[in-house]
Amino acid sequence: MQNSKLTHISFISRLSLGFFFIYHGLVPKILWLSPVETHLVSLSGLDIPANIVSLLSGIGEVLLGGSILFFRKSIIPIYMAVVVLLLLLLFVGFVSPEYLIEAFNPVTTNMLGLGFCYLVWFTHEGRRFKQ
Repeated sequence: MQNSKLTHISFISRLSLGFFFIYHGLVPKILWLSPVETHLVSLSGLDIPANIVSLLSGIGEVLLGGSILFFRKSIIPIYMAVVVLLLLLLFVGFVSPEYLIEAFNPVTTNMLGLGFCYLVWFTHEGRRFKQ
């Protein structure tokens, strides 16, 4: 019974985290380029147009979200998600800290993402030791 609960928690956490990355890759980066995304790219110092950087990062996020959903036996996409979430939060904090106090800001969204990462990691470890 305990293993069933861990599997359920892991599934819901992976589903939520995968959706998180797929949505944030598709909607503000690929389908409708957000002015916030454009502004952050301009602050990055890259000499590449924002629409190209956003498209590439959006594709990367969709791929990461898909790998979280479809490679359920692997914890590697979860570690990748942790790194991405922390680096993006630090980047925004350094280059444009005013975004950290806006509604639905990177602090709240990335911390929720990190919470889902923890739940997936915890349930993955718990199931591994129960077998």
